[in-house]
Amino acid sequence: MNKRILVVNKFYYRRGGDCIYSLNLERLLRDAGCEVAVFSMQFPENIASPFSRFFVSEVSFSGGIGSKLKAARRVMGCGDVKKAFSAILDEFKPEVVHLNNIHSYISPVVAEMAKARGCRVLWTLHDFKLLCPSYSCTRNSKPCQLCFDAKFNVVRHRCMKGSMAASVIAYIEALKWNRKRIEAATDTFICPSAFMAQKMKAGGFNPEKLLTLSNFIDPDKFDSLSRSAIVPRKDYALYVGRLSAEKGVETLMRAFAHSKINLKVAGGGPLDLDLRHKFSDFPNIEFLGMQNAAQVVALLAEARFSIMPSECYENNPLSVIESLCAGTPVVGANIGGIPELISPETGVTFESGNDHALLEAVNVAWNRSWDYDAIKKQSLARFAPKHYLDTLYSLF
Repeated sequence: MNKRILVVNKFYYRRGGDCIYSLNLERLLRDAGCEVAVFSMQFPENIASPFSRFFVSEVSFSGGIGSKLKAARRVMGCGDVKKAFSAILDEFKPEVVHLNNIHSYISPVVAEMAKARGCRVLWTLHDFKLLCPSYSCTRNSKPCQLCFDAKFNVVRHRCMKGSMAASVIAYIEALKWNRKRIEAATDTFICPSAFMAQKMKAGGFNPEKLLTLSNFIDPDKFDSLSRSAIVPRKDYALYVGRLSAEKGVETLMRAFAHSKINLKVAGGGPLDLDLRHKFSDFPNIEFLGMQNAAQVVALLAEARFSIMPSECYENNPLSVIESLCAGTPVVGANIGGIPELISPETGVTFESGNDHALLEAVNVAWNRSWDYDAIKKQSLARFAPKHYLDTLYSLF
């Protein structure tokens, strides 16, 4: 199917899950024979692109008053974003516009502009921004749904970075780009998890516009994993991810402080130094720091199992998908979209935030014989790029 597709995301480098997905999607569509253009924000770390001349100018919420005012105007869809997006629509003439994370740094105004041009508008939801003005549905590092009923709660609780000013801007943004307006400009919301689809329904979105479609694995990793053989497992469990409160890493450390099982921790974040200080006396806990993609794949391939201890509403965590595609079972918290990725044959779930339940699940996983090859084959079929592409074509 030869379609002209414009992929839109606020950053154009491997910054986070949304960016990785957008880059993988661009590659997937282009390899399938589609004409693909990209639209993003100018940023120093962006990957080179022939379409960067169309990118909207950079805004920042830090800096002086001038910088903040420009960023606030962007939130409202004002400034140069309309001119920049019109230019790429005029030249590329897309049939499909595939949106990803666009709030704040680009603006949902692009959805309305694309719809007005007769484009089919798809929107993959990587977070809960359409339901929660502060993106995450968390308050004090715990799940929260207060804004489903009243968006002003983002101001009342200063949910946006603990800042009153930032929370007020987020509230005004939610009022302007409300459910009715967003829904009118979008043909299909792609929900990477059934949990996301359920929350979107709870937030009043039309169920007929919601499609549940799990994310796919990076085509290069898929090819590499498909060709690689299962290697002997070593005696360690693995955590890969951000070291922050909502990820449940302190609960994870407390559990392993009462265990003799080895835990390798790959990643960094705001709790890095604090966790190293608190748990440095436990020889079974090893902090590896940030690891590149190849190092993570190697660690997953040799781990007995990986752990996803989140205490927030995870959507469709790539770390779980990549672990399963490496044939590595997952011990995952029973929260958000995590449990729908795990079956009794591929892992163990436990009560989120409960270190005793986590330790019990770890012991079950450690003492069980896993069919690593079967996990890998099943997961590669489930998260194959081609499977994703076939479903996506039906939306075009």
